[in-house]
Amino acid sequence: MIIGITKEIKANENRVSCTPEGVKEFVKRGHTVFVEKGAGDGSGFPDKEYESQGAKILKTPEELYRNSEMIYKVKEIFPEEYKYLREGLIVFTYIHSNAHRDQTDALLEKKVTAIAYEDVTDKNGEFPLLKPMSEIAGKGGFIAALNFSQKIHGGKGILLARVHGIRTPEVTIIGAGNSGIGAAELSSAFGNKVTILDIDINKLERAKEILPPNVELLYSNEQNLIKCLKRTDVLMNCILWPKWRKDHLVSRDMLKLMKRESLIVDVACDEAGAIETCRSTSHDDPVYIEEGIMHYCVDNIPAAFPQTSTYSLCNATLPYALEIANKGVKKALTDNKYLRRGLTSYDGKLTLEETGKKQNRPYTSPEKVLGIE
Repeated sequence: MIIGITKEIKANENRVSCTPEGVKEFVKRGHTVFVEKGAGDGSGFPDKEYESQGAKILKTPEELYRNSEMIYKVKEIFPEEYKYLREGLIVFTYIHSNAHRDQTDALLEKKVTAIAYEDVTDKNGEFPLLKPMSEIAGKGGFIAALNFSQKIHGGKGILLARVHGIRTPEVTIIGAGNSGIGAAELSSAFGNKVTILDIDINKLERAKEILPPNVELLYSNEQNLIKCLKRTDVLMNCILWPKWRKDHLVSRDMLKLMKRESLIVDVACDEAGAIETCRSTSHDDPVYIEEGIMHYCVDNIPAAFPQTSTYSLCNATLPYALEIANKGVKKALTDNKYLRRGLTSYDGKLTLEETGKKQNRPYTSPEKVLGIE
C-alpha cells in the first residue's frame, strides 16, 4: 500500500502522525511511504530522517493526496483539503465527525473510507488511540491552569501549589479516566488539594491505588459536584460527553456557584457538552470569560508538546495502520471488530451511530456496509 503522511495545517498543530522509526516499519513490510515536505519539522523530525528510513518526500499536499492510497494524519480534514479527497481514498486520523458536519459531508460525497482514532475501542471497551493523548492532555491542562492562574495572564494570581502559611489551592477534576489521572498526578504532586469525581467505582478504586493521599475520591452526583464547585479554584473537565446529549453536567447557572475569577479547564473540549459554556479555543487565543469565570478550552492541548505527543500517538496508532496496509482496508475492518468501531464513512454511507444521532442524519452499521452482518 502507498501511505501518505501529511503536514498538519491546523494552527499551532506541530504533531505528525508517524515518526521516522514508524516509517521504517512500513517500508520493511514492502509498503511505500510518502511524507509531505516539512511534515515532521514541528516535532523535531527533519525530512532527511524520514528519507533515511526509506520515505520519499513530496513537496505539496496535492501531490501527496493524489499519489497515496491511505492518508495517515493527526487532525481532521480541513476545508482546504476537501478538494484532495476522492473515491476509494482511506483516511486514518482523529476525525470528530459529529463536530464537523461539513467535513462529514465531504467524506460522504467523495466516498472516502474514513476511520477515526477516537472511536476505535479495545476488548475492555476503552479507547486505546485516545489514551496516549488523553494523558498528555490532562497533564498539559494542569500546566495551562498553572499559567492562567497567574495575574499576568488574567488569572486571580494564585500559585497552584502548597505554600507554607497559606490556604492550599483546590483543584476539582471531573473524570477518573486517563486525562483525569494525568491531571491529578501533576496537581497533587504540586501539593494542591485535589478532588476527583466519577460515577465509575472501579475507576475510583484504581485512582486510589496510584494517587497520593491528598487526592479525595468522590462519587459523582449533583450534591458532591455542587460542593466542589463552591470551593474549588480550578475545575478540570476530563470526561467525554455523549455526542447526542443536550443536557450538561455543569450548566451556565451552576457557574454562579463558583468563586469569582476561578478557572475552568475543559480538557475534553466537547462544545456545549459536559460544561455548557465550553467552546473550542486555540493556542493563539486560549481563554475567554463567561459568568465571571475564565475558561481554557484549547482543543489540541497535546500539540504544545509535539515531540512527546508524536512518539506516543505513533506508538498507539501504528499497529492499526500496519494492519490496514498489510491486509487492505476491507479485510482489516472485517477481521478486527475493534478497528471497525472507528469506521466513520464507507462508500458514501455514514457508519458512525453517534454522528448520525448528533447530526440527525441516516447511518448504516459498519457490518452492513462491509457485508458481514
